[in-house]
Amino acid sequence: MRGIKVLKLNDDDETQEIEFELSFLRRLTTHQRFQMMFAKTKELVQLSKRNANRKTAQMIKRT
Repeated sequence: MRGIKVLKLNDDDETQEIEFELSFLRRLTTHQRFQMMFAKTKELVQLSKRNANRKTAQMIKRT
C-alpha cells in the first residue's frame, strides 16, 4: 500500500485544500470511488438512525 499523504499548511488556503482533495480523487479507480461513496452512505444512514426520533425539548413554565 502506498504512503498516505497529508496536507500541512501554515495558513488556511482553501485553494490548496481543494487541489489536494482533487489530486487524491483523481488517483482513485472508479471502484474505489464507489466503495467510498457506499461507505459514507452507510455511515450517514447509521447516524440518522441513531440521532432521529428524539423527543423535542419541552418548555418548562416558571412560576
